[in-house]
Amino acid sequence: MHRAGTRVAIVEDHALFAESLVIALNLEGYDVRQIALGDPGRSVSTLLPAILRTNPRIVLLDLDLGSHGNGARLVEPLTRSGVAVIVVTGNIERSRWGEALAHGARKVMPKSSPLNDIAATIRKVSQGLPVTSIEERTDLLRAWHAEQATVREARAKLERLTRRESEVLGHFLEGRQVKEIASLSVVSEATVRTQVKAILAKLGVSSQLAAVGVARQARWTPPQQ
Repeated sequence: MHRAGTRVAIVEDHALFAESLVIALNLEGYDVRQIALGDPGRSVSTLLPAILRTNPRIVLLDLDLGSHGNGARLVEPLTRSGVAVIVVTGNIERSRWGEALAHGARKVMPKSSPLNDIAATIRKVSQGLPVTSIEERTDLLRAWHAEQATVREARAKLERLTRRESEVLGHFLEGRQVKEIASLSVVSEATVRTQVKAILAKLGVSSQLAAVGVARQARWTPPQQ
């Protein structure tokens, strides 16, 4: 397929990087559309209609879209719509790369990749050629499945917490210490320390910092207080 017939949409929250891609791909002869992300705080899913309205054949997608959230959530619906997704990201977590591939992305590339390499990948995708080796795909999917197992284990532990213990852990996530938590909750420090011991025991960790690590690993959200 001639490059001029290939429309590429760019979904990227870093303006300078997006502009560099637009310039480079325009010079290559592609029909490039940069997607406006809109107001901060909007869900990433609200970007889908705007992307599809441009009728792209290929989408260059960042995984971390700032306040809009996880760009990986767009991969599956775009793929179902017949769009080829190439992830170009500054995120170096191999499990996140595997997640994108699992949802249908054709390739994941770091933002440090030369623009020529990104253009070459787009060219291959537009020609229907493979861009991810079986070995690379298998390795990244393995990392994603391992991460999923870890997340499930962490969430199972967090489900053992009482509501009050969950609230205390939520305070730790905000960086508060026992004395401040006791004051905010109108209870004694001894009561909070007892709750902390219960949290550590149920999560199987030995420190408040490690408990926070489990919560973050599970992408856990504390209950509304």
